[in-house]
Amino acid sequence: MDEKFMMNDTLADSKSALTAYQTAISESANIELRQTYQQLRNSCESFQYEVFKIANAKGYYKPAQAATQEEITTVKNELNS
Repeated sequence: MDEKFMMNDTLADSKSALTAYQTAISESANIELRQTYQQLRNSCESFQYEVFKIANAKGYYKPAQAATQEEITTVKNELNS
């Protein structure tokens, strides 16, 4: 298994974990459990971002092209209507 594959796999796993944490947070009635999930999510987000920065710098991962101001305005208008 090469480094590029491992980094992209790690990014995918982290994104999946973040989704699971968000679901657990929104469904937790116990405040202490909710806070624990939030701390785990925050840690996972930090880890994911660090891996992303390395993968991006090495050319292993390319984020989507930045949206134009016109595209941003269109989405904002659609969400506000």
